[in-house]
Amino acid sequence: MSCDCGSASARNSEERRTLRIALVLNATMFVVGMLAGWRAESSGVIADALDMLADASAYGLALMAVTRGARFKQYSARWTGGTLLLLSVGIVVDVARRFFIGSEPLGFVIIAYSLLSLATNVAVLALLAKHRSGEVHLRASWICTRTDVIANVGVLTSGIVVFATGWRYADLAVGLAMGLYVAKEAAEIWEQAHSAAQTQSATG
Repeated sequence: MSCDCGSASARNSEERRTLRIALVLNATMFVVGMLAGWRAESSGVIADALDMLADASAYGLALMAVTRGARFKQYSARWTGGTLLLLSVGIVVDVARRFFIGSEPLGFVIIAYSLLSLATNVAVLALLAKHRSGEVHLRASWICTRTDVIANVGVLTSGIVVFATGWRYADLAVGLAMGLYVAKEAAEIWEQAHSAAQTQSATG
């Protein structure tokens, strides 16, 4: 019987390289996004930055999971889903706070950040695309990044509206939508992890 160790090692090496790049890019954009969100008084940008932090954590866990067993990979996916769920709650709370105390978002800052963030996430999504049919921890990472790309478009749209009209509620609306969408993606990741666990039990 032939051994597939060489191809498995090469695959693991490629997965680790992809996840390292994704981790560095997302951690960097988290710092940039928090600074931009604070400067722009934007719930949408802060939500996007926190999502970057959640994704950086997800990529770190996925990186550790590459050479681990199936159970660790399932726990990694569940942790990612749980982190995203907490993030969605935080986003909604921030939107509510800004709705009642007021805010003056800066459209041009929102637009500049969202374009940079979109470019980053598209690059990461392209790197992860080849792994999206892989094991559960990699599928979870791909879902997180897909969420980011959709969110970036929403933040960009709100920035254009705020810049053109000064209507601050566009930023709040996008922030709220992002919070709800992130919760949906968290549920999807948990469902995949649960299905993977059931499959392992049935075949084990």
